[in-house]
Amino acid sequence: MKRTIQELICERILILDGAMGTMIQQYNLQEEDFRGERFAHVPGQLKGNNDLLNLTRPDVIQDIHRKYLEAGADLIETNTFNATSISMADYHMEAYVREINLAAVKIAREVADEYTIKTPDKPRFVIASIGPTNKTTSMSPDVNNPALRSMTYDELVVSYIEQIETLLTGGVDAILIETIFDTLNAKAAIYAAEEAMQRTNKQVPLMLSITVSDIGGRTLSGQTLDAFLASVQHANIFSIGLNCSFGARQLKPFLEQLALKAPYYISAYPNAGLPNSLGLYDQSPKEMAMQVKEYLDEGLVNIIGGCCGTTDKYIAEYPSLLNTAKLHVPATKPTNLWLSGLELLEVKSEMNFVNIGERCNVAGSRKFLRLIQEKKYDEALSIARKQVEDGALILDFNMDDGLLDAKEEMTTFLNLIASEPEIARVPLMIDSSKWEVLLAGLKCVQGKHIVNSISLKEGEAKFVEQARTLRSYGAAVVVMAFDENGQADTFERKIGICERAYRLLVDKLNYNPCDIIFDPNVLAIATGIEEHNNYAVDFIKATGWIKKNLPGASVSGGISNLSFSFRGNNYIREAMHAVFLYHAIREGLDMGIVNPATSVLYNDIPQDVLICIEDVVLNRRPDAAGRLVELAEQLKGATETVSAEAKHTAWRDLPVNDRLQYALMKGIGDYLEQDIQEILTQYPKAVDIIEGPLMEGMSKVGVLFGEGKMFLPQVVKTARTMKKAVSILQPIIEEEKQEGVASAGKVLLATVKGDVHDIGKNIVSVVMACNSYEIIDLGVMVPAETIVQKAIEAKVDMIGLSGLITPSLEEMVHVAVELQKAGLHIPLLIGGATTSKLHTALKIAPVYNAPVVHLKDASQNATVANKLMNLNNRKEFVEELNYEYEQLREKSNESKVISVSLEDARKNKLNLFD
Repeated sequence: MKRTIQELICERILILDGAMGTMIQQYNLQEEDFRGERFAHVPGQLKGNNDLLNLTRPDVIQDIHRKYLEAGADLIETNTFNATSISMADYHMEAYVREINLAAVKIAREVADEYTIKTPDKPRFVIASIGPTNKTTSMSPDVNNPALRSMTYDELVVSYIEQIETLLTGGVDAILIETIFDTLNAKAAIYAAEEAMQRTNKQVPLMLSITVSDIGGRTLSGQTLDAFLASVQHANIFSIGLNCSFGARQLKPFLEQLALKAPYYISAYPNAGLPNSLGLYDQSPKEMAMQVKEYLDEGLVNIIGGCCGTTDKYIAEYPSLLNTAKLHVPATKPTNLWLSGLELLEVKSEMNFVNIGERCNVAGSRKFLRLIQEKKYDEALSIARKQVEDGALILDFNMDDGLLDAKEEMTTFLNLIASEPEIARVPLMIDSSKWEVLLAGLKCVQGKHIVNSISLKEGEAKFVEQARTLRSYGAAVVVMAFDENGQADTFERKIGICERAYRLLVDKLNYNPCDIIFDPNVLAIATGIEEHNNYAVDFIKATGWIKKNLPGASVSGGISNLSFSFRGNNYIREAMHAVFLYHAIREGLDMGIVNPATSVLYNDIPQDVLICIEDVVLNRRPDAAGRLVELAEQLKGATETVSAEAKHTAWRDLPVNDRLQYALMKGIGDYLEQDIQEILTQYPKAVDIIEGPLMEGMSKVGVLFGEGKMFLPQVVKTARTMKKAVSILQPIIEEEKQEGVASAGKVLLATVKGDVHDIGKNIVSVVMACNSYEIIDLGVMVPAETIVQKAIEAKVDMIGLSGLITPSLEEMVHVAVELQKAGLHIPLLIGGATTSKLHTALKIAPVYNAPVVHLKDASQNATVANKLMNLNNRKEFVEELNYEYEQLREKSNESKVISVSLEDARKNKLNLFD
């Protein structure tokens, strides 16, 4: 009987195959290979749709699998990286998704089984390759509408279920969700995988592989690796690892970080080094093997393979390295509650207390309710941001109001938060009494968050069903002390309900106890009703009991409920909370919903006031409530807490130039109006403010992003703040236009034919739009003729070409040739992961008689565009650019293959400005 992956991975390191795309490129396939006769009717180009080769050229895919198996691979991936309806829509091939996936498994299965029969002691396995799709559920495609999503969680789940169900039916041995750049996408894929396994009754190992986007080690959607681990903790994961992004040397520190904390087997399949300036991989198989050997000898991995640039020759180097390899031992499972937004929050006992910001609750804040009702989301976001600045480690969000569509508002607001990194970095508490609102909220967030709440009030069956569902979305859950008989108000009722719920969750559902948060109900005291006097004591006692008797579980509560009787007297309320928390935390209270800006500390309460409040909280005397009421009247008004409006932040004391740059980099738009009015007196023209302090701020953002000190959501937020600043200046800029002052122009953007990646292009669109450029986005897979035609029709001022994969470089040259043939002289902006200044100088610039500018990141686009649009600066900029290109050509061995005379090209370009 064939041994399983689970058995073998305990004995030796398993070898995964290398890159499918790199191997396919070696066959020099043409359009007819991808299309064949069968798909002659399908519009658009099919070349580049590698998954389609399962149907049109199965011999090629089979040959690639065989080469990897000959090289020593234990695991081969199906050729299905983009075989979802979402990705196939770019090729008009959605109807063939099931057939493509079935064919892919059949090809891989036959070859793998053939080799297993040859060498039964070395069984081969077929791994289902599940890519991230070309969409992101965590970011908006429209700078003007950050709440918008190009695809919903539910749509992604449906697409993934179709693919994974088919792959399981075909007979794969494991599922690999790979090249994860957006954790919400990954959570949808995990959900779909679990659903598909249940539907097909086929349970296979679930493998995950992340790609980090920068040297800071975050995913493209901004999460740290630790935060990602928390986000997927709910799933039954076999292995987790890293692929793509970097070569083995650059990937190693992130792999070490992952291996240190992940309680799973570890995989790694890096690129063949870093691509050179022409987008090619120069690292030899032996060079890469030496770097991979460090992984093996240091016990970092259980599965090793290759990604971009690797072929069977690279994989063939691995078997000989295994003799000295040390098996990685998975980390122990965490014994604390793990939560995450963009960053990890581990709730440890030594943290003392985790405060949950309470101000984004329409039921508890009239101001927040009004802002949501009036759709003033920017102001509402400021409330959330302020709470984080004041120290809230988790934020509570509740939209339950009779006049609101709670589901719609929760979805909108959580989508908005995703583009606010200073808010999104912390975990959220999705708070609602409506089940559909809780689920809607979970479908918007990529981290591991808390749902508040479920209870036993509708019986055990409903409770178990809801708990199981919430776990499938990756949430920690608040369990309220309610049962079929109502709210628990006494110590005995509180602990009885909590113990019953704990046993159901842990014993029946095998819940991780760390994901259970009990709320034993903080109820109002000093109400004048004798039965209420012991409520605080009962809560505190119940907290201690839960921590001692229900191991792993946390305890939380809505602290403001305690002082409801004293609403209107902020000082007394905050003092009561301070006293209550002091005693509850000593008994083990882990977290609570509080105002993080509270200014009353336990130690600061005058002794006479403290005694009076403790008499009430601890129910030490029968007349305690009456005494506190009298004291409250005496203190009212004299000791009110300092209002938020009176507080002053230090950065507001900086010079106005620095204030604007600070606001830009932090994404704070609250003071832009007044700061811009002030700075207008220091600059002769409004456009100078954009080209001066604002663009300086944007340049700093670009540098920090490149250094890994800022990440994508922060950059997008910065761009949006820039747009707000420009909109304030726009009326004055319009007047300057009439005086001949250069302003923004019209930009055409396109991902070139053969490439379906558009994330980078979308970021460029955001940044340019925020600088008042009109954007014409042609999307992905755009043929050269379409670009030329639209450029002429729209009379654009510049054209931006984007590409992520190596074949895009050749297509960019083709676009430049077609623009030249059309007699156009529109500046060309080149960007994308595989592009470089050297390739632009050698291949693109010489074939086009107009400025061709390579841009290494999105932050440069507006600066370069401003120079190109300003006729006074344009000639000098282009002369410097062309001189730099000539220097690059002279240093490069590629200069002899350029078909156009560099001297003629240089003269032609300069003549444009003579």
